[in-house]
Amino acid sequence: MPKGSPALTEARREEIINACEKLYQTMSFKEITIKEIGNATSFTRTSIYNYFQTKEEIFLALLKREYELWIASLKRSMEQVETMTKDEFASMLAHSLENRAQLLKIMSMNHYDMETGSRPEHLKEFKVAYGESIRTVMACLHQYFPDMDVAQKQNFIYTFFPFMFGIYPYTYVTEKQRTAMEEAGINYVFMSIYEITFNCVRKLLGE
Repeated sequence: MPKGSPALTEARREEIINACEKLYQTMSFKEITIKEIGNATSFTRTSIYNYFQTKEEIFLALLKREYELWIASLKRSMEQVETMTKDEFASMLAHSLENRAQLLKIMSMNHYDMETGSRPEHLKEFKVAYGESIRTVMACLHQYFPDMDVAQKQNFIYTFFPFMFGIYPYTYVTEKQRTAMEEAGINYVFMSIYEITFNCVRKLLGE
């Protein structure tokens, strides 16, 4: 454990995560290194190893933070709006992910690498946040659709969460990918994060 107060430790962890987040806006997961992250912080590269041993652990911490921000937005919606129709709920959930494109990007591209490259204690911290996201969506279903039975709610969860992994690669297509699909005769129809999520949620809720 690094020396210093808990507040200093947390501040330095956040600075490392913020540096990684900033680099990820212009660089790919493969391009980013501990050295690059260290250069973007106010302390030495070797000091990073007091907090994270691999870049995968840093990305996992960033993903954990993204999940926590998403959870907070869902809980605010539950507090502010007591009841919702199916269309309103689908719209709320779609907007919540529309505002978390980074969450979708990280989870779709680097999830396996991050988990395998992280120590158990870091993985556990992440799984706590992931589990809370599932419980929060389930709480939304309990609040807004009390007539749904347990099997229906579980089916929603088991379908929606795997679906989230595919949202980013489907909605963010490069020109190279678009050209390849055209040459392969694939009729790609662009959909935004909001549109694809709304349609999925609405279908899962049924008529």
